[in-house]
Amino acid sequence: MEATCEYCGETLSENLLCREEFKGKLDGIIHEYKDVPGALIPVLHKAQELLGYLPEEVQIRVADGLGVPLSEVSGVISFYTLFTTQPRGKYKISICKGTACYVRGSAQVIERLEKELGVKAGETTEDAKFSLEVVRCLGACGLGPVMTINEDVHARLKMDKVPDLLDKYR
Repeated sequence: MEATCEYCGETLSENLLCREEFKGKLDGIIHEYKDVPGALIPVLHKAQELLGYLPEEVQIRVADGLGVPLSEVSGVISFYTLFTTQPRGKYKISICKGTACYVRGSAQVIERLEKELGVKAGETTEDAKFSLEVVRCLGACGLGPVMTINEDVHARLKMDKVPDLLDKYR
């Protein structure tokens, strides 16, 4: 019989969150910030750097460790787009749907991205290669429609260019 986690009850091999190494690092981060005012955002940021996202188990551990309500933790995570509760792909695609990009065709580019990737906005491909998210502004209104793939900026997009663009990252 395989060992189970005392925290969540799952077998240790099934749940990355329950690996002792991860728990130790997360607990170290929490301990480092325990008595620091306004520590929640830096702790969440460092926790997300460790795992790549902030599932409920991590939120509970952070709330308990910092002595803040779970509702405050989940409120911060849902407010800031920096944080995610779902695993992200290797390539994070952010496409602008702000007014300038929208009137220049970002809706059609989003449709094409969803078709090519086989996911809807807010989802990650099955192979964990791409995550697609729609944002309200990327701060490049004159270049619209615009999107980023990780740190790479792609401007003046046309829906027929999407397949070739994605192929560069595949």
